[in-house]
Amino acid sequence: MLQPEQILQDRYQIQRQLGNNGIRQTWQALDLQASDGENSTVVVKLLAFGGTVQWDDLKLFEREAQILKTINHPRIPRYIDYFCIDDRTLWFGLIQEYIPGESLKEKLAIGERFSEKRARKIAVEVLNILIYLHELNPGVLHRDIKPSNLIWGEDNRIYLVDFGAVQDKAAREGVTFTVVGTYGYAPMEQFGGRAVAASDLYALGATLIHLLTGTSPCDLPQQDLRLQFADRVNLSPSFVSWLQKLIEPAPEQRFTNAREALNVLKSRLAIKSANKNQLLPLKEIINNSGCGINNHNETVPEEILGWNWGAFLMPWLWMWPNQVWCGVFCFIPKLSWFLAIAFGAKGNEWAWKSRRWNSIEQFKAHQRGWAIAGIVIGGPISIMLWVRAIALLKSVF
Repeated sequence: MLQPEQILQDRYQIQRQLGNNGIRQTWQALDLQASDGENSTVVVKLLAFGGTVQWDDLKLFEREAQILKTINHPRIPRYIDYFCIDDRTLWFGLIQEYIPGESLKEKLAIGERFSEKRARKIAVEVLNILIYLHELNPGVLHRDIKPSNLIWGEDNRIYLVDFGAVQDKAAREGVTFTVVGTYGYAPMEQFGGRAVAASDLYALGATLIHLLTGTSPCDLPQQDLRLQFADRVNLSPSFVSWLQKLIEPAPEQRFTNAREALNVLKSRLAIKSANKNQLLPLKEIINNSGCGINNHNETVPEEILGWNWGAFLMPWLWMWPNQVWCGVFCFIPKLSWFLAIAFGAKGNEWAWKSRRWNSIEQFKAHQRGWAIAGIVIGGPISIMLWVRAIALLKSVF
């Protein structure tokens, strides 16, 4: 029986237990040989062979260690060590980097609910991890994406942990693998032992729905094997249709791969549903608010936020095509400089809300053109105005 302060392999001093599912124990420990104090905290996963532990459990544990050795991604805990201890009980140990933070399951447990903006952030970060895993040679399937395996780190980034169900795709087509996964998050084909890349996408979709609704997927109603969640949340139509595409029961009806899912998510285009009873728009015009400053309901994508040089350098022209009508005040001399600074800081947000855009890419290209025009035309004009204003001040005083 393991106890806190016990030292394994003359190196890892276990401190507190993080989890115990009856087969594997997970401990936080100190690496006594670590040269960097900040990296001395590690995670020790232990499997005691015998009893309820079967050969399949040991094969999964060894596969996790073997695959983690080959993975190098900043949002996946780094592999450190793997060992075996024969001390009356045969223990197998796996050591990984410790990620300080909270799991999304812990956040749900304290009643925290996730907005569409936060859910999109999580989706983007997890999809980037899946792109890396699925595009390895051979590709790697996680097979157990769920809130407890996603850590919201102290750096406000998402980390994917627990590769205990991991599978690589090096085997021949038609080979049946060990059935793993968590009910509610794993799709049907995975319980049939035939996971594919789209299986991880289903698990991500089910996880995001749990975060948005606060209800576990296994407790949500179903219709034709599809999770019914849209009536429980207030989301943009494009995000609803994107989520519905992720959780299609048939894997061939989901996105082909994580890269495609990410591209569609960023474009904010609605998707045609495989379910004929769901009438989703083929293409969504992103905004139709008419007044960006007063619209507090439209979600502004994080990737478009930042300083807008076109709006700052040429506010008197930029306002017209971007339909930010408060810019008329820039023609009042006493307000012009103040409004130019406000446009520079808030122009992207206001323009995003105030007129129609087909995609984030269209918006970025439009604002990039204005930034170039502002630097080439507005910059020299602004310098001339500043020089003239300083000259007038000198003549007066």
